[in-house]
Amino acid sequence: MVTRVTHGIKISVQSRYEEAHSRPGQQHYFFSYQIGIENNGEYTVQLLRRHWFIFDSAGMRHEVEGEGVIGQQPVLEPGESYSYDSACNLTSEMGTMHGAYIFRREVDGYLFEVQIPKFELIATHRLN
Repeated sequence: MVTRVTHGIKISVQSRYEEAHSRPGQQHYFFSYQIGIENNGEYTVQLLRRHWFIFDSAGMRHEVEGEGVIGQQPVLEPGESYSYDSACNLTSEMGTMHGAYIFRREVDGYLFEVQIPKFELIATHRLN
């Protein structure tokens, strides 16, 4: 698991290779990941947007940008946490992801960016 704290918001990521949903012979490698978000700051905040950078070892690069996460824009009071699961496809056995979330402080509307730490996506058989 990797973690990073930006502006009092802690982001934790755990990734997993999904062998049952992958087809290596067709260059289709499926990975899931769980994101944990903890508001360790002193203000209530809302996650508004996400921006992902996805790379694989075959040289492919993708950007994903949009509102919220999994169709939600969670509001977190100080001390609260939120987690969600998502997934991505790669054309190779290894890659990385990182990015950022845009949050809004509820008290005054201040927008700020929270970094999502870089994490690895590695097919289980590559770890041996």
